[in-house]
Amino acid sequence: MNQEALENMVRDILQEVNSGAVKTTTSKKVSGDTLTVRDYPLGTKRPELVKTSTKKSLDDITLKNVLDGTIKPEDVRVTAETLKMQAQVARDAGRATLANNFERAAELTIVPDERILEIYNAMRPYRSSKAELFAIADELENVYHATICSNYVREAAELYQERKKLKGDN
Repeated sequence: MNQEALENMVRDILQEVNSGAVKTTTSKKVSGDTLTVRDYPLGTKRPELVKTSTKKSLDDITLKNVLDGTIKPEDVRVTAETLKMQAQVARDAGRATLANNFERAAELTIVPDERILEIYNAMRPYRSSKAELFAIADELENVYHATICSNYVREAAELYQERKKLKGDN
């Protein structure tokens, strides 16, 4: 990747992180900190709370550090904690659906990327049997403790059965 493209990508990400302001309604607690929509965007207003999966701070993530190899892809992976904080801010803003999405995403941060892609493909219509989908749900719940996601997979299995979208139905 050339330097200009990288600079543009960093600029776009920073613009996205710094955009948006929402009115406050209530507050929630995260690790002893009270978060409300006034804390949004977290990267600007509460950067001390945002850490990468390798415990790097936002101050560590600079174009210079990216270019010299100090920051690697694994240094900028989102954490479950950050997603849960975003969920609390979204819930505080009255955006329950968005909050639920952040909470599901938080559960998936420990699932290996390759496995997520396998699950994604298995969830496509006509790709899996009901038993296979239930096995995926059990794995999500028992191996990764992703109970929200496991419930969605079970629900999908039931709906696929009703709508004849399971493997062999086509």
